Amino acid sequence: MNRRGYALCFWSLLALLVAVSICTEAARIRHYRWNVRYAYKSPDCYEKLVITINGEFPAPTILAQEGDLIYVELTNHLPTENVAIHWHGIRQIGTPWSDGAEAITQCPIVPGETFVYKFTVDRPGTYFYHAHYGMQRSAGLYGSLHVAVADGKQEPFSYDGELSVVLNDWWHKSHEEQAHGLSSIPFVWVKEPESLLIEGRGRYNCSLVQSLSNSAGDGSVCNSTNPQCSIPHILTVKPGKTYRLRITSVASLSSFNFLIEGHNMTVVEADAHYVEPFVVQNLNIYSGETYSVLIKADQDPSRNYWAALNVRGRKPNTPTGRAIFNYNPNPSSMLPPSTPPTGPLWNDTSYTINQAKLYKARAGYVAPPPLQSTRRIILLNTQNKINGYFRWALNNISFVAPYTPYLIALKYNLTKSFDRFQAPENYTPYDIFSPQINQNATYGNPIYNLQFNSTVDVILQNANMLAANTSEIHPWHLHGHDFWVL
Repeated sequence: MNRRGYALCFWSLLALLVAVSICTEAARIRHYRWNVRYAYKSPDCYEKLVITINGEFPAPTILAQEGDLIYVELTNHLPTENVAIHWHGIRQIGTPWSDGAEAITQCPIVPGETFVYKFTVDRPGTYFYHAHYGMQRSAGLYGSLHVAVADGKQEPFSYDGELSVVLNDWWHKSHEEQAHGLSSIPFVWVKEPESLLIEGRGRYNCSLVQSLSNSAGDGSVCNSTNPQCSIPHILTVKPGKTYRLRITSVASLSSFNFLIEGHNMTVVEADAHYVEPFVVQNLNIYSGETYSVLIKADQDPSRNYWAALNVRGRKPNTPTGRAIFNYNPNPSSMLPPSTPPTGPLWNDTSYTINQAKLYKARAGYVAPPPLQSTRRIILLNTQNKINGYFRWALNNISFVAPYTPYLIALKYNLTKSFDRFQAPENYTPYDIFSPQINQNATYGNPIYNLQFNSTVDVILQNANMLAANTSEIHPWHLHGHDFWVL
């Protein structure tokens, strides 16, 4: 081979190496092996059985970058329970079987079985994952998923560091006991949570349960000196710096208000979408929502401050959840000299509505909605009694899981695996303020068949419960898609 031939080979090899390098950089593979097991934990000082991933509660945080491929091998070591994990907010473009909704997109992962979730995080934002089987999320099976922008891109705001803030309500009864009560005759309500957790830490009044023994039999089931709860979660900052707080609510029941004593927060992201920045003193956040706020450590640096979590929309019967906003180099164990703030009144609906009106998609980061829709579906959300059981229903149909997941049934044309009648697109006249037990309510699992690339208006109407002057806050989450709030 002559010198020119060697040169051509060299440059071809170099081009190939560069191409491989670019592809590798553009699509990193992040591989995880997770084992789901029970473990005794004391997140609020009260010991109970928790569902963990690799022994961790909350479960491990995934840090990724836009365009990365996530590869999770999950093995279920729970002896008597199935498992499924939903990746909340990830669109799963081309990978719907990894969405993680048991009976919808996959069969549950049975004890001893391994399932591989494989998907691309196609855009930056604050996401999380959680159990999508039974009430396992309330048993601690959840974790964060934070996706940074791709190399060479910038977000429309800047900050010096970021902190994770995962919020949850917490019960001492097991998730199985709660589920049994909710599906029984007579109906047994779960009541208000015993504690509110910030990043898996809370504090319960152990004097209420000192007579009960822990699992090892060598002490009380509630121990306020347990290192898992004796000190609140610490959010450490440096004076003068600006921090991005990635805030997530994985609550099972409660609507929350979160604040940091004496500090304003600038909201810049909601559910993985940039919003026009606005300033609040406290943030309303509902189950399944994520936000990013910017906060500057610009107060007296000689002390620490409370981060406080309180219940909205229900008359509170749960102590304020607490974390410490720690100004370095103050000791993290130095408690603030004040009382944890309680935020706005739980039933101040005007405050709630006014804050909700502040959210506007950031210009240049959202496509405008179509001028008209091709279809309209009206959904009435009601509480009913069916055969003596309390059930929630949409247009008089209370969902029951199909025998075969929809995705599999549709793929293989399994016509008898779910109801094939047309799902109702409207409801008969109904007094939403004074509901009566609806004798026409029934069980079912029909679907709405939508045309590809069509635009559908969905109107959600919430009705009172089967109790006078009682209504519930209930957020709605759409898997695999974005939507416009009109």
